Amino acid sequence: MTAVFAGRRIEVDAESFMQKPEQWTREIASEIAAGNGVDPLTDRHWLVIDLMRARYLETGSAPSIRSLGKESGVPIKELYQLFPKGPAKLAAKIGGIPKPRGCV
Repeated sequence: MTAVFAGRRIEVDAESFMQKPEQWTREIASEIAAGNGVDPLTDRHWLVIDLMRARYLETGSAPSIRSLGKESGVPIKELYQLFPKGPAKLAAKIGGIPKPRGCV
């Protein structure tokens, strides 16, 4: 299945998570974020998004919410303010990586 973000056709799953992280750009991220009620993306958002992407690209899996908080230095409470309704899931979607295991 595909979706169009920033004028590009992107492969996504049924929940609109990108299936090919190499297709991701910051422009696409901003569009996905806005479509999910997160606009604009601040430096704190980018800190979390960049960490999610880096971890996924290095290991093949996204960090848990707990390790995301520890590694980014962003307290879990703030993660929920930055990414309402599930920080790991929403940060992964904006970051152009597949849905993290364990996210509902």
